[in-house]
Amino acid sequence: MKYIYVIYALLIFVALFLIVLPFVLVFSLFGNRGRRASWFAVRIWAYIWFALVGIFNRNIYEAQPQRGRNYIVVANHYSYLDTPVIFRAISFFVRPLATYEYSKIPLFGYLYKHLAVIIDRGNMQSKSDGVKILRQTLNEGSSIFIFPEGRFNKTGKMLNEFYDGAFKIAIQTHTPILPLLFLDTNERWNNMSFWSFKPGKNRVVFLPEIDPAAYDGNVKALKEKVHQEMEFYLKKYQDFK
Repeated sequence: MKYIYVIYALLIFVALFLIVLPFVLVFSLFGNRGRRASWFAVRIWAYIWFALVGIFNRNIYEAQPQRGRNYIVVANHYSYLDTPVIFRAISFFVRPLATYEYSKIPLFGYLYKHLAVIIDRGNMQSKSDGVKILRQTLNEGSSIFIFPEGRFNKTGKMLNEFYDGAFKIAIQTHTPILPLLFLDTNERWNNMSFWSFKPGKNRVVFLPEIDPAAYDGNVKALKEKVHQEMEFYLKKYQDFK
């Protein structure tokens, strides 16, 4: 039965994507303004797809993000579902950072190349160019999204160690960090099996923003503070499944 459900979810995913794709193709001709329009088109896709496959998203606010403010949004990462959840849970435009592998996914790869900043982790020039684009995005008044763990967390710990990138950019651009927690994506679709996808609740917790100005250029201290806050709230919510 689970195989039938996963095939159904995949077919709905592709069918809805093909409806959205022509709009994205047109919007991609209009630079950053078109990218924002594409973001909201994909949000509509995410709302419909989540509903049709029986995933019920709920946002929980430990603190409300400030309307009109740009952020460096960070979240934990251990599921194939984490990327679609970005579009379902976050109401404001963010430009995600993604690895080169995402661009190879049929159809979805084109969309992600348009919306995200794609980097090849094995290519120093690609990483340098990606950081420049992320800074430019923030300077243009938009938010960015980064998984600070890099790849899926397969350590068995609540959080893997964080890379420095998000926190360096936060300090250099004076942009607050907005941590999110994806509480249930691993239960909905874990990274160990493509066929593990199943319906159910999906909670996303918005934590209080963290101002990098309080850390006086200390990347390590800022990184550790965000890690500690996310770990604290993950422990808090693990008893409320």
